[in-house]
Order: sequence, then C-alpha cells, then structure tokens
Amino acid sequence: MNDARPANAAPTVLRVVLGRRLQDLREKAGLSYEQAARALDVTHATIRRMEKAEVGLRLPYVEKLLQTYGVTEPFEIEKFLDLTKDANRPGWWHRFRDVLPEWFSAFVSLEGSAELIRAYEPHYVPGLLQTDDYAQAVLRAGRPGATQKEIDRSVALRRQRQALLAREEPPMLWVVMDETVLRRPIGGPGVMRAQITRLIEACDMPQVRLQVLPFASGPHPAMYGPFHVFRFEHPELPDVVYVESLVGAIYLDERNDVSTFREALDRMSAQAPSANRTQDFLNARRREL
Repeated sequence: MNDARPANAAPTVLRVVLGRRLQDLREKAGLSYEQAARALDVTHATIRRMEKAEVGLRLPYVEKLLQTYGVTEPFEIEKFLDLTKDANRPGWWHRFRDVLPEWFSAFVSLEGSAELIRAYEPHYVPGLLQTDDYAQAVLRAGRPGATQKEIDRSVALRRQRQALLAREEPPMLWVVMDETVLRRPIGGPGVMRAQITRLIEACDMPQVRLQVLPFASGPHPAMYGPFHVFRFEHPELPDVVYVESLVGAIYLDERNDVSTFREALDRMSAQAPSANRTQDFLNARRREL
C-alpha cells in the first residue's frame, strides 16, 4: 500500500506481508531490483510490483527468488510457498464482488486482519455494529438506484463482516461516534431503538470500546469527516488509515500522516465522556424515541 494511493486492486493483507518479506530478503542479500529480475528473466518493474503486492505471487517466481536471496533450507522454502498459496486465494468477500466496490474490498481485507480498529464516525453507526434494518436504510439512502436484491446482498456482506467480532481472537474495536449519529433518524423510531439496543449490548463486549462525542463538547480535530485506523500484528505492516469519499477511498500509511489521524482520535477520546458512561447516554437516547 502506498501513501494516498487511490484504492483499486485489493490484495489480501497476507500478500502485502509476503511482498515486504521478499523485499527485506532482497535487501539483506544486497541485490538490486535489476539483479533480482535477472534471476527470473523479467523486468525490474515485476520485482517492484511483487514487493508492493500489486500483482499475484507466482510460485515458481517466489521459489526462485528465495533461492537467489540465499534461502536454501527446504522447510523454510516450503513454508513460504504455503503462505504464498494462501495469499493468492481470493478472500471470502470475493463472492460478494457483484455488490462490493473494488476500492472497498481492500478495506474488508484490512478489517479482517487488524488486531486494532479505531474509527471516528460522525454520520452513521459503524458497519460492524449495525443491525440489518439500520443497514438496509443506510444503504437505500446511499444507493437510491440499487435493486432490493443488491441491497439484500450488501446487508449480507455487512453481516459477514460483523462475524469477526465473534471469532475466537477478535480485533479490538474502538469507536468515537458523534452525537449526530444517534440524533439522525434512520429507518424510523423502531429501527433506531433496535439499533441503539444493539450498541448498548456491544458496550458489554470486552473487545468493543464505544464513546459518544456530545454536541456540548464543542469543536474537535476531525470535524471534516469519518476515517478508520488499522493496526496489525505483522511487524511488516505499518498502521493504515482509510478515508472514504462518494466515489472511492484512499489508504495512507506514511508515518506522519497516520500520526495526524491517531492524534485526532486521541484528542477526541479524551474530549468525549469515558466509555464507561456510554451505556447511560445510549439508554437516555433510547427512552426519547
């Protein structure tokens, strides 16, 4: 992933990791792109694209590169090749490609591989915490030309994404929501009550930390729009920021850019009431509906 690169091709996170490992092995071997390319009889651009996860990793190429970089232990080569096979398999979200924009498939890959997901949301309940009815209403508003079948498929995709919170080792989800999210009527009072109940239940999940930034707290550093920050257990992967627009998204991983977003989240988290008080806020809002 490159700094401020528009999302297009969506490699799995594992492919990104392996690309960076290949880069590290090449650099430790003291070889240039051109020297590595000669071992495969390809252009140096092919090596660059493999390392940046812009292309799939062909097994014969990977095996030859490992040998060229001095990896000779059969077990190590076999383990790397097994990981390569896994990385080349389409993610589970591939079966939703009929309703999943290419620029968003990278987000789903990052979300499913992160150990920490932090987010600021000023408009809607985050997708990982939405009820089906709330998701239906949100998707209908955002995609007025979509058929009911497409909306249903998109809701099913969202539900599949939510399964990561129930897995054996789920990521930590830390969300700061603006009070606007709870005041904007989505789908009617019944839908909003059920959605707020879902949020109240989520507050009891040990891996979920939810804060609401009230109007009374005044201005804050991220009033321009929503964003996510992903952190991974893989040392090869830096933190990644996701910023979405109406027609696409960008992914940022440069240290200074990511630090700006993390600092904004830290400031908002300190400005908002503590997560321990969130259920009280949500219960009060539910009684108003």
